[in-house]
Order: sequence, then structure tokens, then C-alpha cells
Amino acid sequence: MLVSKVPSIILGNGVRMPQLGFGVWQVPDAEAAAAVTTALEAGYRSIDTAAVYANEEGTGKALAASGIARDELFVTTKLWNKVSETWTRDSVLREFDASLSKLGLDYVDLYLIHWPAAGSDDYLTILRTFAELAESGRAKAVGVSNFHPAHLQRVLTETPVVPAVNQIELHPNLAQGELRAFHERHNIATEAWSPLGQGKGLLTDPTITAVAGKHGRTPAQVVLRWHLQLGNVVIPKSVTPDRIRENIDVFDFELDAEDLRAIAALDNGTRLGPDPETFEPS
Repeated sequence: MLVSKVPSIILGNGVRMPQLGFGVWQVPDAEAAAAVTTALEAGYRSIDTAAVYANEEGTGKALAASGIARDELFVTTKLWNKVSETWTRDSVLREFDASLSKLGLDYVDLYLIHWPAAGSDDYLTILRTFAELAESGRAKAVGVSNFHPAHLQRVLTETPVVPAVNQIELHPNLAQGELRAFHERHNIATEAWSPLGQGKGLLTDPTITAVAGKHGRTPAQVVLRWHLQLGNVVIPKSVTPDRIRENIDVFDFELDAEDLRAIAALDNGTRLGPDPETFEPS
């Protein structure tokens, strides 16, 4: 088993989080154990799953079989706050306990609410309960996903929670400058999902391929390096062993100022996932 070479950031509550992790979105449960095992063997120590991904059990099996000490792992999962349910303290705790059971863990390192759920105030109730989970140590840190500045401001004003992390869609075509600036002002870590733009054109973009050629790297490695140099936490997903290993091999080169300016020019506001202002999880 390789020793991880991934640097860590320090979250607002003092918890240490690897800056690069492994995401299992869209990985079937039957394939999750193998994919997570490959990631752990490659040196990943942060694994990102969610209740709605329906692969917490497979993920947990890989964690248990890895032989890696629990305190060397960083495990994130998320509450799927579907709008068909009126969320109460008890329902939040029930969902959290279900995730822990599937993962086979006594605690998670980071627990996130998956969406703000447009038009609903339930996220305030949910996060007040998250504060209890953090206080008890069953979640070492708590945060949010897909929240915009207005949502975050309500959280800061109306709950005791300062989210440790906001996990958002973020890639060179959607650089989220305003939101990242809000995070920086409030000591909230920015974590990028779909960091490679889901492979939908970004990895064949002439700017990205030119920078990749300059450094003798793949386009995916260039995009991941861009994230890291911006200070983002990043969780690329793959089920292909070679790509899993490729995605963590990004710590022995650096983009220069010219590279960063060229990639910054790709920001055109293209969103691949749902708009948090209107999306209602069902």
C-alpha cells in the first residue's frame, strides 16, 4: 500500500482534509469496492460518496478491507434532502445513522447536505441538526453542497453552523469566482465536483491540450493541477485503474502564470449539472 503524497488543507474547525480525493458518483455499488480499493492502493485517502449514490455499502467494504488505519482516512457522505420529506431533527439523524451503518463506520469525517432545495427552509433545520452531529464527534466536520452565496448567508445568520466545506460544480468553464471569494471571506473550503467537466469537451479544448503538451502531461492532469493551484479541494472520479492512478499523479509539476491566464479565459459560465437556484431533489 502506497503512502499518500496528497497534501492537506486545514478546515475552519481545525480538521485536516486531503486536497485531492476520490469520488464515486455514478459508480454502481457492485463496482464501488473495486474502484475504491484501486484508489486507496494508488495513494488516495479521501473518499467522497453520498446516500443518493447508492454505493455506501460497496465503499465501506473497500475501506474495511484496506488495512488502512481509520485516522488516516477521510470519508465524506451526504444527506439527500429530498423535498418530498419535511425534515426534522429525527429524520436527519435517521438518515445519518443509515449512512454510517452502510459504510460500516462509527463516524464520518465530513457530512454534507446535498442541495439547498429551492424554495425550502428545511436546510436550516437540517444544518442545526448537523451542528449536533459535529458537537458529538460523529461527524468531524459538517458542510453543504451546491449552495450559492445567498443560501450560505442564511446559514451563517440563522444557524450555529459555519460550513467547513461547500462542494460545488467547478471546472475551467465554470470557475465560480464570486462563490470562491465568498468562501474565502468566511473560511469555507471550496470543493469541486465534476472537476474535469465530465469529459464533455474540456479535455479536448485546444487551450488545455496545449498546456498539457507543454508540460508533458495529460489534459486531465493539467485541469486537476489548475484546481490545486487555485486552492480547491478536488474529487475526480473514474473506474479505470490507469486513470485513477493518473489523476493522483499531479504533485510534481506546476502551471506557470501564462498557463493560469490561458485557462482562466475558458470561464464561460457553462453549467453541466442542475442550477441550485431551481433544483429540487426528489
